[in-house]
Amino acid sequence: MNIRQLTYFVTLAETANFTRAAERLNIAQPALSVAIKKLEGQLELPLFHRNERKVVLTHEGETLLTHARLILQQVKDANIAMAELKGLEKGEVRLGLPSMLGSYYFPEILMGFKSRYPNLKLTIVEAGTQSIRKMLLNGELDLGIIHNADVPEHLETEHLLSSQMVAVVSKDSELTQQESITFSEFFKHELVMFKEGYFHREFIDSVCLQHGFEPHIAFETNLLQMILKIVRNDFAITALLEMVTEHEKDVVAVPFTDRVDLEIAIAWRKNGYLSIADRAFMEFLKSTTNN
Repeated sequence: MNIRQLTYFVTLAETANFTRAAERLNIAQPALSVAIKKLEGQLELPLFHRNERKVVLTHEGETLLTHARLILQQVKDANIAMAELKGLEKGEVRLGLPSMLGSYYFPEILMGFKSRYPNLKLTIVEAGTQSIRKMLLNGELDLGIIHNADVPEHLETEHLLSSQMVAVVSKDSELTQQESITFSEFFKHELVMFKEGYFHREFIDSVCLQHGFEPHIAFETNLLQMILKIVRNDFAITALLEMVTEHEKDVVAVPFTDRVDLEIAIAWRKNGYLSIADRAFMEFLKSTTNN
């Protein structure tokens, strides 16, 4: 029994007529008759009652029809899946990532996706939330990871993860003895911060605006490793996602007294075209996050 035989069998069962079935299959009627007889011979079972005008399924034929349709549908689904994969052979995903998430959350995800689709190209652009939003709107990026707040109306977003923003200090700092730190106390210290446009800086700027604080920014850089080195050497403190302190030595997380949770989302241009590669990445990302 093979796929061709099952296709002939199902077509004949649906048309109940050798002539119409042969026309639909675009083969000669004698060839169809021979194929059906051969299938019945292999199974050693009659599949049709034959008369001059039409053919009718036997009980055995009705049983086979259920299985044959399922098998043919599975073959069709497999062909569709393979066709989609062919579409990924030369695909590309242009993804915008903030440096913090790019360093700690995404490496395993990106490598896992690349392992599943080895011929697909991943172009990663490191930038702050504001820059990623602009590049999405300008079509420079397909997907972006952003802070899910004050999102432009022309972008769609889907929640990805929540993470607590904490003060980050040297292990030698006296602040490590505290269970939490107030915003007032935090802003009394010299700070090393990301430049404007990064969601960590947006957080700091919004707190200052809300409470009237004047931050003492001693260092300003977009280099995460430089920020961490300055903090380790106790030259300044900073505010980062808690996940950073879980992977870095010699720095300590001190939660803010008023807990701060940031919502991180994946974003794309509203009504924009998402390629097969983009959709595959989004599905892979969501499945990884849900696990």
